Amino acid sequence: MTYVVTENCIRCKYMDCVEVCPVDCFYEGDNMLVINPNECIDCGVCEPECPAEAIVPDTEAGQEKWLEINAQFSAEWPNITRKREQPADADAHKGEEGKYEKYFSPEPGQGD
Repeated sequence: MTYVVTENCIRCKYMDCVEVCPVDCFYEGDNMLVINPNECIDCGVCEPECPAEAIVPDTEAGQEKWLEINAQFSAEWPNITRKREQPADADAHKGEEGKYEKYFSPEPGQGD
């Protein structure tokens, strides 16, 4: 098992999770974070830290797509270990449906 970041992170990117991760397995895209499933130690400390409830175990039903997205983009995006301010409009997008189709960007973020 590993944890994955899901659609709820897109356009929210709160980053509370990166500060508690003991193995620094988060990677930053333009408008979301992902977890490297090969680095995640399944400790679960990140899950309750996410205000958008975007982090779930990959064993939950329907997470295959997100496991693939996390694996792919964690290999392409820069590592992030320090929390920064979330986007100014993060709260406006919290809980929004269909964010992957509307907003997902494959572009990398700035990382640390």
